Amino acid sequence: MIAYFDNSSTTKPCPEAVEAVNHALCDGWGNPSSLHRLGIEASRLLQQSRLSVAEALGAQADRVFFTSGGTEADNWALFSAAQRLGKQGRHIVSTAVEHHAVLHPLQQLEARGFDVTYLKPDANGQVSLTQLAQALRPDTILVSIMMVNNETGAVMPIEKMAKLTHQRCPNALFHTDAVQGFCKIPFRAATLGADMISVSAHKIHGIKGAGALYLRPGLTLPPLLLGGGQERNYRSGTEALPAIAAFGAACKAGNLRADIAEMTRLRNLAQDGLRKMDGVVLLGAQQAPHIINLSVPGVRSQGLINCLQDQGVYVSAGSACAKGHRSHVLEACGIAPELIDGSIRVSLCRFTTEAEVAQLLCALQQAIAQLR
Repeated sequence: MIAYFDNSSTTKPCPEAVEAVNHALCDGWGNPSSLHRLGIEASRLLQQSRLSVAEALGAQADRVFFTSGGTEADNWALFSAAQRLGKQGRHIVSTAVEHHAVLHPLQQLEARGFDVTYLKPDANGQVSLTQLAQALRPDTILVSIMMVNNETGAVMPIEKMAKLTHQRCPNALFHTDAVQGFCKIPFRAATLGADMISVSAHKIHGIKGAGALYLRPGLTLPPLLLGGGQERNYRSGTEALPAIAAFGAACKAGNLRADIAEMTRLRNLAQDGLRKMDGVVLLGAQQAPHIINLSVPGVRSQGLINCLQDQGVYVSAGSACAKGHRSHVLEACGIAPELIDGSIRVSLCRFTTEAEVAQLLCALQQAIAQLR
């Protein structure tokens, strides 16, 4: 039996998403901008999908703009916010544990003369309100802090951070990368307080190729792509309707409260089993219901991954988006190199079963014995 525990990298598309893709490819394949029947039907499907994503976000449908994924949404938010507010100030606040989809754009902005403050997390990967308060300045124009860290499972107090930012810096924009929090942590865009929220489809059982950026009502940004004026002139180009339809279907398919409760139960069950294993160290806050980070000092991550794979268990070494590099997240947390080099991430989803958790624990015990 295959036991898949790499859901923070990507999830298996749910049946509803697959059905939506097939419908969009076979029946709804018209261009949503065309004015004939096929185009009008495609446009209707696009708007239905937008409404489904907006309902899951707790947002107005006209404030949800589709992108190719979370990375594009992050890039758009950062570069466009800097372009819009760059004449008012040149200071940006973020954290040292952001996804590279945030860190790399920030590095480019630094090269353009912006001053970026990177907040350092504690050993659990958490960043405090006090740290943010101390970092904010009169010339701060943008704060970007992720909702859930994809490696440690630390959950940031985004609502409080957004409120603090707007109190201290009324003209600044607050962005959160909610890719790992969407449909895992309860929140509503309308009350969260963030000006911009990035989400992705393939992390919630949609398919790769779709994401979205939420913009709060009244906020306008420079457009991401110029052309035919799609997505209210923000992101031109014919919409990737099959991926967007799957995104909408995935948003409607789950039961958020029940899914979170079950993932939390299985995460706790796995943690209890891991704590009983000799030589296993749990890393990070692991507050999110779906992320566990563990280390086996003296055993390399890749060796563990290979041994587990041989037994039908699939995990990852940190973020799958940072191939071959030591985790910048765990380094920023001050975790010892020997722990980082032996760390793996186990991530659950709403389809994870208790039998799969048992398979993981058994396989890991055997892998440790074999590698030592």
